[in-house]
Amino acid sequence: MRPTLEAHGLKESLLQYLSTTYGLADEGARKALQAFLGNETTGMFRGPYLRLRTPFTRAEDGWQEHLDWRRGDGWSPYAHQARAFARLTSKSNHTPQPTLVTTGTGSGKTEAFLYPVLDHCARERAAGNNGVKAVFLYPMNALATDQAGRINDLLTDYDAELSGVRAGLYIGDKAATHYDKVDTRRLDMQLSPPDILITNYKMLDLLLQRAADAPLWHRSDIRYVVVDEFHTYDGAQGTDVAMLLRRLAAAVGTARPDAPLGAITPVATSATLASARTRTACGSSST
Repeated sequence: MRPTLEAHGLKESLLQYLSTTYGLADEGARKALQAFLGNETTGMFRGPYLRLRTPFTRAEDGWQEHLDWRRGDGWSPYAHQARAFARLTSKSNHTPQPTLVTTGTGSGKTEAFLYPVLDHCARERAAGNNGVKAVFLYPMNALATDQAGRINDLLTDYDAELSGVRAGLYIGDKAATHYDKVDTRRLDMQLSPPDILITNYKMLDLLLQRAADAPLWHRSDIRYVVVDEFHTYDGAQGTDVAMLLRRLAAAVGTARPDAPLGAITPVATSATLASARTRTACGSSST
C-alpha cells in the first residue's frame, strides 16, 4: 500500500460524495464549493504529511539506585523517565522535587511519576504508615478509570513487592469495573483510606467539603499531587485548581506561609506543553 496513492483515492472519493450530496443549482455556489473542497492550500483536504520520530533514548545504567521497587520482566526506562525518578524518589530520605513531564504521546509519562509513587507507598506501608499518600487528578472520569485499571494490574502483578498498597477510584459516576486492588466503594475508602486516591478536581472539591468524607484524610501524609493533562487547566480553571491544591494542603495540615503546599510535591504531565526551551521532567517552583 502506498500512502500517497491511498490518500489521493480517499480524497477523490470524498470530493465526489460531497459534490453529489450537495448538488447545488447555483453555478457560483457550486464553483465556490468545489474551490473550497479541492484547493490544495486553503481547501478542506491538506496533506498527506509525513512525520518522522526518532526513538526515545534509553536510560543509562544506574537509574535503579533511585527506587527500591522496580518493575521486572527486563523493563528499563527511557532517559526522561529516569530523570523523573531521580527527582521524585523518596528513597534514602530524598525530598521529591516539583516536576513537569512534557513528552509526546506514547513516551511513558505515566510511568515517570507512577513508579516513584508506588515505590514510596510500598516503603511507607512497610513502615506501618497508613493513609492517603498521593492524589492523582484527571480532567475526565474516563482517564481516571483507565489509570485505575493500570494501577490495579501493577498491584496484582507485583503483589509480593507492593504488599498492602492499595488505590481508590473516587469519581462521580459509579465505577463499572470491579478491581481487586483498587477500591471503588466510597464507604470502604472512608473507613480505610487508600494509599493513592484517583479522582478529578470537581470531586476533590467536594471531598474537602463533605463531613462524610472527612475520615478519608485522617492520618494522611500526602507526598504527591499529580495533575494529568496539565494543559487543560488554563485561565480561570487553572486558578481554581491552584487554589484547590492549597485547600488540600491546608486540610491535611501541610501548608506553610512560605510554601502553600508544604511537603506535598506537585507533579504535572502533558504532551502539548513542550517548546523549544522546554526540558522533560523539569522542575517548577510554584503551583
